[in-house]
Order: sequence, then structure tokens, then C-alpha cells
Amino acid sequence: MATRKHIAAEKKRCGSHNCAQAILCTYADRVGIDEETARNIANSFGAGMGNMEGTCGALVGAGITWGMFTKDRAKSMKGMKQMMTKFQQRNGATQCRLLKGVETKKVLRECPDCVADAAEFLEELLEE
Repeated sequence: MATRKHIAAEKKRCGSHNCAQAILCTYADRVGIDEETARNIANSFGAGMGNMEGTCGALVGAGITWGMFTKDRAKSMKGMKQMMTKFQQRNGATQCRLLKGVETKKVLRECPDCVADAAEFLEELLEE
């Protein structure tokens, strides 16, 4: 599979999608749904879960996509842990507020780059 991470990142960069939508819409065909359904599923996960308090929306979108792809609870949870671990190692955080530097004023990673990272880690799982 050719990488789609740049497509996902551009959906976020241009402002047409939130981070979770950018991931889920990019891979909607892989999980058997249309883009409108994907967009609606991921509507409430922009700005991280809990409006910048929780997990990065790109990771949430990757987790939703992976779960829909595997249709297996144990495999889904194992893959999500792998994605979160790699994301944490690369970016220093998995929470939106930390990535955006809400308290520190130091941005660890811009949203389109978070989307590209989550897409990369999702693709690694999809290719297994």
C-alpha cells in the first residue's frame, strides 16, 4: 500500500477536517465506510479528546480505524498500544494539550505532523 500519510496531513492542514477525521476519512475505504460516515464518526474528537485535555485526535482516529479494520478486540487494543508507544517516543506526548504546549507555550508537534505520524503508525499495522 502506498502511504497516505501526506493525504491525511493535508486534510488537517487545509482545515477541512479535524485530526481524527483526517485519519478516518483517509482510510475509510479500508474499513468499508464512506467518507461522510467517517467524518461523522470522528466529529467529536477534534482538538483531542476532552477538547485538548486528552489523547491526540489523530491517535483516536487511528485507533478507530484500526479497530474497524481488525474487528478484533484484543488485536485492536494491542495495535493501539503500539501506535501510542511509537507516537510518544517520537513526539514526547500523546495528549493534545501537551503536544500544543497549552501550559508550557512550547509546541512539541504541529497538528498536521501529528496526523502524519499517526497515519504512518496505522499503515505499519495495516500492512502486517
